[in-house]
Parts: sequence; C-alpha cells; structure tokens
Amino acid sequence: MPQSLVPPNLRYLDQVARSGSIQAAAKELHVAASAIHRQILQLEEQLGAPLFERLPRGMRLTVAGDAVVTLARRWRQDERRLASEIRRFQGQHQGHVTLHAMDSHATSVLPALVAALGSDHPLISLSVNLGSTDEALGALMAGTADIAAVFNLPPRREVLPLWRAELPFGCVVAPNHPLATARSVSLQEAAAYPVALQSRALAIRRYLDAQYGWLFDPTRGRFESNSLQLVKQLALGGRYVVFTSELDAAPELAQGLLRFVPVRDKGAEPQTIAIAVDATRPLGPVLKVVAEHLQTAIEQALAASRSGASKIAPPASG
Repeated sequence: MPQSLVPPNLRYLDQVARSGSIQAAAKELHVAASAIHRQILQLEEQLGAPLFERLPRGMRLTVAGDAVVTLARRWRQDERRLASEIRRFQGQHQGHVTLHAMDSHATSVLPALVAALGSDHPLISLSVNLGSTDEALGALMAGTADIAAVFNLPPRREVLPLWRAELPFGCVVAPNHPLATARSVSLQEAAAYPVALQSRALAIRRYLDAQYGWLFDPTRGRFESNSLQLVKQLALGGRYVVFTSELDAAPELAQGLLRFVPVRDKGAEPQTIAIAVDATRPLGPVLKVVAEHLQTAIEQALAASRSGASKIAPPASG
C-alpha cells in the first residue's frame, strides 16, 4: 500500500497538530506550506468549525480539531491493520504495533519482548511508550496505542483485557534489612522503618492513600518520588522499605539484590498486571502475536524474580 488511504487533509491536520505550526508540518511532510494551509481552511469550511487557534507562535487544536485529529489517527491505525491483514493473506506476519507499558517494564519485560519479536517475527516493528496506567488507557482510547501492559487495570467497557495475573501486594527491601528474612509483614511493621513511596500518578500509591492514609503522616520518615529507579536505589541502600510489586523490581529480585516480602494485612488487596487493547477494534494477527510474546515476557520476568527470591531462604518464623 504505497499510497495512504487517509485523505491528505486529515494527514496534514494531524501533522500540524504534532508539529505545532504549518511551516514545521510542511518541512516534515515535504509539502508546500500553502497547500497544507489551503487544505485545512477547506476542511474547516466543510465542517463549519475552526480546527485550530491561530497563536502568535503556532497553532493549537480546538475541541473540534482534537476530535478530528483523533478520527484521523484511528483511521491511520485502521490503515496499518489493513496492510497487515493483506500481508497476512500473502503469508507474512508484518506490520507495526505501538505498545504503552509501565516504566518498570523497561529493565525487565521489554528487552525480552523486543529480542523475541526480532528473532521470531523480524517483519513486525514495535514502538514503545512508557507511562502510568492512566496514560496507557488514554492512549488506547485516543488511538495512539494498539496495546497496553498496565498495572491495576480498572474495569472499562471500552477496554478488553487479553490476559491478567495477580501480583501479591508487598514491599521490597535489601537482603541486609531487618525485614528481609520475614515471610510476611504487616503495614504497621513495615512503616516502622523509613519508607520510599512512588508518586500519586501510580495506581498502587492511590490505593495506599485511600486504604492506609496513616502511612503518609508527615511525622514519619518517608521519601517520595515519581522515579521508580530512584526509590529502588534507596531500597538497595539497605535503609528504606518500598511498597511495590514483584514485577516492579523483577531484575533486582532475580539477582538477589532485593527481597520481596508480602504484606499480610487482611485488607491488602493483590495488585494486577494486565495486557489490554481497545475493545472496539478487531484483534488482528500481528497484534495477537505481540500480545502473546508480551505475556510470555511478563511471565518469564515474574518466574525469574521468584526464582531469585527462593535462593534466599527465610526462617520459618516472621
């Protein structure tokens, strides 16, 4: 499919929204700025609404423009799926998939996924964006992501979970921490030590805020950051306790650098990891291949983390 089936005016509109101005879009598309401007004016006249706010230093989408850009991006995704289907009919698994994953997956799940896809399906290309669960759901709904790997996926009619696994709620500590040899720990016991917390952008932190607000008493010794890597470094230092899942710290657990200790409080609900897609769109063969490889990569990361933890056998008490 050498020529796009998406009308030029929608492609131009999308690029102007991405670039912030007609001149910048013209450079990206190698099209005359006057042609782009003319197409956008005609589209605005056809729809009877302005699609951009003309600012001194560029252009910004209006509400109507945002709706049209969303349509254009979904159309382009559909076009890529159609191309993949046609190649499948020709006996090839070829196409492009955009994945939205969590920050913690960058050092555990994603390298294995990229390696496996590159080996098994070299004609499938992959783009990966990292962010929170909320951002992943937003990307699925906006059509800027084809698939997402997310923690604590909330139930939504527009989102189809392809696979889900429970992750025990707990904390990670260094092997020399006083809690490292415990089989389980209460939140009260864990909070007796300095705590490193992830930001409120993450579902696990909002869960703690809602259920265990006393943990965030400003008189307690705690640290907060939106960087998972930073809070893990604090745990590795031996002083801090970090509330998280096994998957967040999978590489460190697999190497025996951290210990995962489940929280035994009755109200401590398991966390979840899920692979999800837009429920309104068909699950094409290329997307299915990526989903299967993603599931395998997650399961392997969890198995490795638990295998590493089992090498440090705690005593029966605790």
